[in-house]
Amino acid sequence: MKRAAWSRVWLVALAGYAVQNALFPSVAMATHEADHRFTVEGYVCGADGKGIADIEVLVKDTKISYGQVVKTNGDGYYKAAFHLHNDNLGDPLLVEAKGERQNHKIQFDPKDLEAERKLKVNFGTGCDTSAPPAWLWWGVGAVAAAAGGVVAMKIVRSQRKHERANGKSQGKRKT
Repeated sequence: MKRAAWSRVWLVALAGYAVQNALFPSVAMATHEADHRFTVEGYVCGADGKGIADIEVLVKDTKISYGQVVKTNGDGYYKAAFHLHNDNLGDPLLVEAKGERQNHKIQFDPKDLEAERKLKVNFGTGCDTSAPPAWLWWGVGAVAAAAGGVVAMKIVRSQRKHERANGKSQGKRKT
């Protein structure tokens, strides 16, 4: 393959990767409808207020003895999705990380079938939860790089076309 062809293949692959990451982040979502999904999410932070990676977080509905263990990402963020019904309203919920336990109750409006049913539970002090997730920054950067590549390719093509046109017209000039 020619260099230009490889450049296009690489550009398309990069753009595809960016779209995949933007549309399907690595944090798994439950596939059921919002009125059957309950999400527990939050951050696990150290004494310095920064998120801690690879910490196991236990999230468990203790009434029905269902739970799951998830790990925090590089920013200390975790997310666990459950398939629950209106009958689970008020169930005790245990969330545990780094040996610290927090007890909550599953709360949502059973009449609202559209809104996301979720609970935020943070561990540690000073967790900065206002910053967008890292996957968003990577996705935006990849899309910007892909767009820059497309613009650069168009500029190079335009310059080559212009050079060819100038070269042909100079050959036809009378001196």
